[in-house]
Parts: sequence; structure tokens; C-alpha cells
Amino acid sequence: METAVIAVIGTLLGAVVTHVFQRRTTERTAVLTRAEQLRQERISAYSAFAGALVDYRRGQNDRWYRAQRSPGSTEAEEARIDSYRLRSSAHQALIRVQLVCEEPQTLALASAAFEVTNCMHEASDEDDRSQRSEQARETLSEFIGTAAPSVR
Repeated sequence: METAVIAVIGTLLGAVVTHVFQRRTTERTAVLTRAEQLRQERISAYSAFAGALVDYRRGQNDRWYRAQRSPGSTEAEEARIDSYRLRSSAHQALIRVQLVCEEPQTLALASAAFEVTNCMHEASDEDDRSQRSEQARETLSEFIGTAAPSVR
């Protein structure tokens, strides 16, 4: 009888220990899966933002050049409208970054990169436009450099 009781207790103890270890493993796996999904979402959001901002910067340069060459022309108006479309895409991508990013410095750089790009078309002359374009490129590079460690 003692042997049977010891066997039952041993079996129950083994089942409890197995359950505890399986639960910990399941929880650890869930945490790792969530972290990987967030990492992938950040990669997607940061990449989409960078691409949208590059396109927006190109559109802003195009808008400025066309407005300088022939103010009020159909060509200049089309470039202006295209820049609005590109701004909308860049702003949507910025919102995605804001949703997945937890780092205040990265968020600040993303917003700064958007704002610098947004003001490019207001340049007073070619030197100012060139400086603004370079500043937009540099600010985007800073954002990428700051964001990259969180997705490695």
C-alpha cells in the first residue's frame, strides 16, 4: 500500500512539475513571438516611412523647380498637387511609425524629418532649396541611424 501511495504522489508531483515547465515555455514562446512580430512591424513601418519621405523630398524639389521655371503654369500646378499626394503618403507612414515606436528620440527625428521635408518648397532661392533638401536627407539619415538598433 505504501508503495502505491508513493507511486501516486510521484506521478502527481511529476505531472505538476511538467505542467509548470510547459506553462513557462509557452509563456516564453508567446513573449518571443510578440517581440518578433513587433520587430517585423517596426521594420515595415520604418522602411515605408523612409521610402515615402524620399519620394516626398523628390516631389518637393520638383515642385520648387517647376514653380521657379514657370510660376502658375499647368506644370507647376501638377507638381504642387503631386506634392500634396506625396505629403499624404509620408504623413500616413509617419503615423505608422508613431504607432510602433517607443523611443522618444526616434519619434522626434521622424517628425523632424517630415517637417523639414514639408518646408522645402518654401525655399527662396537655389542655395536655400539645396540646403533644405540636404537637411531633409540628413535628418532622415539620423532617423534611420537611431531607429536601426531597435530592429536588429
